[in-house]
Parts: sequence; C-alpha cells; structure tokens
Amino acid sequence: KPNAWGLYDMHGNVWEWCQDWYGDYPSGSATNPTGATSGSYRVYRGGCWFNLAGACLSAIRDGSSPEARDIILGFRVLRSSIK
Repeated sequence: KPNAWGLYDMHGNVWEWCQDWYGDYPSGSATNPTGATSGSYRVYRGGCWFNLAGACLSAIRDGSSPEARDIILGFRVLRSSIK
C-alpha cells in the first residue's frame, strides 16, 4: 500500500539521495527538518538491499559527496499527478 504521500516501496532497494546537505539538525523537536543549509556532503536515506532490515527506514541517514557513485545509491523519480 502507498504511504501518506502516495509513494510505494520506500525502503530497502537502494539508499536514496536527498536534497538536504548533511549536517546537524537544530536542537529540539522539529517536523521534516532539512539539516544544514550548505556543505560538502548530501544526505541519503532509507537503507538498501545490502543492509540489515533495521537500517531500512527513512530515519536512518548518512552523507556523501554529491559525485559519489555506488551500486547501493540511487534516487526516486517522481512526477505530479495529472488531474
């Protein structure tokens, strides 16, 4: 079934690149934090086929150079629905 945003199969295929720069989150409670405003590393999330199941969730994140290439990294292609 799709999640709350209508997306399917969010975790476990490949780590997914995110727009966010890797860095510390602001202290305190935050909804949908975006991390640092600049940096050298981009965030990737979600785990991959190489990880144990406990690492396959969107709360798990790491960062790497935007030029990094690996069989465990990818991205999700989305488009707006046509109505």
